[in-house]
Amino acid sequence: QVQVVESGGGLVQVGDSLRLSCVASGDVNCIAQMGWYRQVPGKERELVAGILSKGSVYYAPSVRGRFTISRANSSNTVTVYLQMNNLKPEETDVYYCKADCPGRPYYWGQGTQVTVSS
Repeated sequence: QVQVVESGGGLVQVGDSLRLSCVASGDVNCIAQMGWYRQVPGKERELVAGILSKGSVYYAPSVRGRFTISRANSSNTVTVYLQMNNLKPEETDVYYCKADCPGRPYYWGQGTQVTVSS
């Protein structure tokens, strides 16, 4: 099992920055990639950014150049950060972190609310 916990959300102004953190613990050696997603109630969860265990990263076109995903590994945790710059009101969402272990259902965190006020 892998436990995933997000933090770092909050209320910011348009153009501000925010850094989200996601800590995965438990059977972290199975994790092949981790990613950040966001979801507005009533809509599908959409990919924001992802990072593979070997370090390759990928971004949704709408955030490329403004958001940066990174990770830090320890012996029993994997922490993934999402640095978000120049935030826009339409990026007000609940942001979720996902850990992907091949052959298993995805592990999701509980989400962290990001509100961008104009």
